[in-house]
Amino acid sequence: MPPVTQKIESSLALKIRIKIHQIMNKKTSLDEQDLALFRDAVAGTRKIKQDTIRLQSPAIKQKAQIREIREAQQHVHYFSDEYEPLLNQDGPVSYVRSDVSSYEAKKLRRGDYIPDLMLDLHGLTQQEAKNELGALLEACRRQHIQCACVMHGHGKNILKQKIPLWLAQHPNVMAFHQAPKLWGGDAAILVLIELAN
Repeated sequence: MPPVTQKIESSLALKIRIKIHQIMNKKTSLDEQDLALFRDAVAGTRKIKQDTIRLQSPAIKQKAQIREIREAQQHVHYFSDEYEPLLNQDGPVSYVRSDVSSYEAKKLRRGDYIPDLMLDLHGLTQQEAKNELGALLEACRRQHIQCACVMHGHGKNILKQKIPLWLAQHPNVMAFHQAPKLWGGDAAILVLIELAN
């Protein structure tokens, strides 16, 4: 490169550095002359190829999903089709665990508890309903939700008969009662869940 060209480029680079320094210190906006000077300085450049490898961490997401599936499956093992707890067959479906006051079922019946989670089981098979019910109870425990509503619908009355039997077997279920009309009436159950300390 001829010395004259080097001096022009070095003086241009010096001007650019000074201008950049002034801009950085003053925080002023660029005028047209400054923008033209900058464009001239970077005219022959090309974009740098990104060769940095970013490590993705799908393993963390997969582990969290696997943990959630396992926790839901752990809650499913409480539900047996062979064991049938003794529930009152007269009137609306109701259950209160032995160490819980019967007044809790009354409060559920009156609608004193408002469900924070709703689970709709319409159209599911028994196994799918068991899995969803286990996941609901686990979600309530994890999110510290005390009351949930399980909508089983009318249908062929299979889920309507099985869900109270399954819920009565779960150790975290304190009580349940047929939902008030506002929350589904005889097509739903309000569940009172024991919160972990």
